Amino acid sequence: MNSKLLAALILGISIVGLSIGSTVPVIALRLYQAGASNAQIGIMSALPAAGMMLSAFLVDWLCLKLSRRQIYLLCFSLCALSIALLEIPGVGLYGLGMARIVMGLGAGLIIILGETWVNEMAEEATRGRIIAVYTTCFTVFQLIGPGLVALLGTDGPQVLAIVLAGYVLAIAVIWLTLPHQHILADHTQSKTFSVLGFIRVAPALCVGILFFAFFDTVILSLFPVYAAGHGYSIKLAALMVSIILLGDAVFQFPLGWLSDKTGRAAIYLGCGLVSLLIGLGLPLLIGYPALLWPSLVVLGAAAGGVYTLAIILIGQKFSGPDLVTANASAGLLWGIGSLLGPLLSGAAMSGGSHGLPLTLAATAAVVVLFACSLLRQHQAQQITE
Repeated sequence: MNSKLLAALILGISIVGLSIGSTVPVIALRLYQAGASNAQIGIMSALPAAGMMLSAFLVDWLCLKLSRRQIYLLCFSLCALSIALLEIPGVGLYGLGMARIVMGLGAGLIIILGETWVNEMAEEATRGRIIAVYTTCFTVFQLIGPGLVALLGTDGPQVLAIVLAGYVLAIAVIWLTLPHQHILADHTQSKTFSVLGFIRVAPALCVGILFFAFFDTVILSLFPVYAAGHGYSIKLAALMVSIILLGDAVFQFPLGWLSDKTGRAAIYLGCGLVSLLIGLGLPLLIGYPALLWPSLVVLGAAAGGVYTLAIILIGQKFSGPDLVTANASAGLLWGIGSLLGPLLSGAAMSGGSHGLPLTLAATAAVVVLFACSLLRQHQAQQITE
């Protein structure tokens, strides 16, 4: 394995995580301070997800026209430009909206190609650990983003300047490190399924990706509201989000290591079951802080494990152009989940005080249902082999 290339890819995804984690709260708070409506803030928060969905349909075409090195340089440049546009005085809502779509488009392509590249480099015996390190770095830097906002505030350019500097560093490293030639999947080969066709080919993995995107956006946007509504202070409610993300970040490598040693489909099912049980238990746990805090750590670990195992299983099952298409479909599903999460959970919260955890439990139950089917398929394959 090319360790320098892997380090460059990890640096790139880390900067993307930092930019997502910091720009979402910066823009939301700036718009709030400027008197924007909740609808306007919500739309601006959703536009990066729309850009990511668009990237899923462009990645194959771009791979036919450009090398992955060129695509990476283009995407990081677009992301850097979108960050710089946020500091231009009088940019207006339309300009801001375009900047957010461009950000989502560039970040989506980086995520799709990065996951493909790392999966193609990883050996089967260590695939789980390699993917876990990659996803953990994204989560850790996404967690750092809100911390920067809390430390430096939103009034000045300091937060976005740090993110922009990160993109400049990433561009320099990519320029020096990534190979010029196509060393990965040959896109002249024919694909066996389309971006939308992946849903039919691997429904269990699609459900897991949808669940985690749903979970991620709901935890970031609505869980503090849920906790505050049950008597916790705003600071404690915000801290709960950090604890959930911390559980996600800390436990992905152990789960990746375990997936290399035992059955990956069984761990995938286990993560779904734990997410389901904690979701069902949150209405009770919310009244017992001593039980709630460790449960939030485990919830973050299990929900993050669903996504990590889905990406590992994609790399195990697919290769070549099909691997790119599978990851493009994952990007599309991520965008859909990110859009649906706040909408469905917000409606459920309007219908009852425990609507949020019950919605999470319902989506986790779907993961469990499909994961059971996937486990049976893997067991049947092992018997025939």
